[in-house]
Amino acid sequence: LIRLAPPVSWRGLRGGQETGGAAAGQERLHVSVLTGCVQQLAFGHVNDATIRVLRAEGCRVSVPSQGCCGALALHAGYPDQARAFARGAIEALDGTGVDRVVVNAAGCGSAMKEYGQLLADDPAWAARARAFSAKVRDVSEVLTEVPPIAPRHPIPARVAYHDACHLAHGQQVRTQPRQLLQGIPGLELVSPAESEMCCGSAGIYNLVQPGTAIALGRRKVEQIAAVTPEIVATGNPGCTLQIAAAARDRGHRWSVVHPIELLDASISGDTTRLQQR
Repeated sequence: LIRLAPPVSWRGLRGGQETGGAAAGQERLHVSVLTGCVQQLAFGHVNDATIRVLRAEGCRVSVPSQGCCGALALHAGYPDQARAFARGAIEALDGTGVDRVVVNAAGCGSAMKEYGQLLADDPAWAARARAFSAKVRDVSEVLTEVPPIAPRHPIPARVAYHDACHLAHGQQVRTQPRQLLQGIPGLELVSPAESEMCCGSAGIYNLVQPGTAIALGRRKVEQIAAVTPEIVATGNPGCTLQIAAAARDRGHRWSVVHPIELLDASISGDTTRLQQR
């Protein structure tokens, strides 16, 4: 557990992250953003980047007070607890006039897109859950749904993209993150072999089956190392922690970032944000 644990941000605990706001220029969509649990505490910079990019691309962003989405309870086999969290998330995030509910953590997005099934037997919530799930999108889906309008500055770097299982397999989102990264001038995107293989994170698998998870992590890092990246990008906090830990064990010092961080750095022209932690 110690090898995986990220630094916890007191800023995140105190709600110091960006709180949304109006679109930059003409409004194209009104979205609400899931801030998440692990994402908020350990990867608040990813939430900040998400909000900045959405606003730059013409989205009005709402970041309501919210709790857990229930994904971790589902991973752990507690469906009743997950249903309670799902009801709370729907109540918090489904504001009047919201066109999309944006998620930047693959495990959370996968769970939220299945609220219709999770609450199918609850007469008071079934229809509302189905309607809510129909609005849920990974941030890469929203940003490829509308043509880009914010200018991009070059990022001359070789970037390996890792498909998070909950994004590629759970949500069938594979091309959208790559499309966003390929739109950054100067960025060379490479795909490691065995891209369909899990890195070993898999929800809470790396916590309950650490031996097998470590082996999977090492295999994933070997395939990434073979394409000699400077940066690794992936759309899930569990994958970020798993790959970063496995890379450290093998002596690699890659930056492991969310694709939205690279896009944020390109739009702002400030690559120092990639090192701010």
